[in-house]
Amino acid sequence: MDQEQEIKNPKLKDFAYNWVNSSVFLFYLQVFCVVAFLLGGCYGLYTHRYKGKPDTSVPSNTLYTPQYK
Repeated sequence: MDQEQEIKNPKLKDFAYNWVNSSVFLFYLQVFCVVAFLLGGCYGLYTHRYKGKPDTSVPSNTLYTPQYK
């Protein structure tokens, strides 16, 4: 009986006409996209993180209190 009804009314399986299945699909798609963007953003921040103060040599005559020879 179910197969006969599906053959007679093919709109039951159509995405646009079956709002229950389409809304569930769109909800999970939205959740997946939000999680993907969050993980991608966290990974981007992790790879471009601040790695600490670099060791640089500053000439003594350019300090706040310069020391001349």
